Amino acid sequence: MGDLLNKSLNIEKLVDYQKDTVVSREIIKKELGTVTIFAFDKGQGLSEHSAPFDALVQIIDGEAEITISGEKNIVSKGEMIIMAANEPHALQAVNKPYKMILTMIKSD
Repeated sequence: MGDLLNKSLNIEKLVDYQKDTVVSREIIKKELGTVTIFAFDKGQGLSEHSAPFDALVQIIDGEAEITISGEKNIVSKGEMIIMAANEPHALQAVNKPYKMILTMIKSD
């Protein structure tokens, strides 16, 4: 992480797509939350789960299907969605690969 401090970075180049997998790179890790960059190849995802963090997902390339409490959302490059703590959610690269920034902040 120290190599990322105090300099301008190209967000899309912080992680690369890899065939048939999900790649992640933690950018910030603190007691109150984290910032992680992900790259999902087409067909890849994270199965339904919940976390004790409010989460902001920003799509920086491609398009994601994000299901929150059973409601599907299509989120594309340049868009974001907020997921409340303890709500079940899942993420999937259905039609194309995508990259995202996940910012998680511990809920009260």
